[in-house]
Amino acid sequence: MVFQRYLLPRGELEHRGRLVRPELITDIALLTVEGENDDISGIGQTQAAHELCSGLPGELKADYVQPKVGHYGVFNGKRFREEIYPRVRSTIWDAELALSRSPANAGLPKRTEAA
Repeated sequence: MVFQRYLLPRGELEHRGRLVRPELITDIALLTVEGENDDISGIGQTQAAHELCSGLPGELKADYVQPKVGHYGVFNGKRFREEIYPRVRSTIWDAELALSRSPANAGLPKRTEAA
């Protein structure tokens, strides 16, 4: 439904009877990851989320295209473990740090990295 009828980019996607409004997202990280050789989801398909989430500040957005992997290799295997997952983890920690510095979150407890 999302990919066949383009409901999300057209502003018509509903969840539980409510319109999905990605432009209202302001406080979560967005990382899009694509495989250079993906023959199922072409380059740019997930990158479109950056435009849809226009309320997110730039420091909470990241995009990565993994060289030499296809659709399956994006989230499986050696390249995922050694190259992609570290970027995912780093994006989470960087976003958490940026959000913790926000005046709106000043009183929230800070998470520490597990030993």
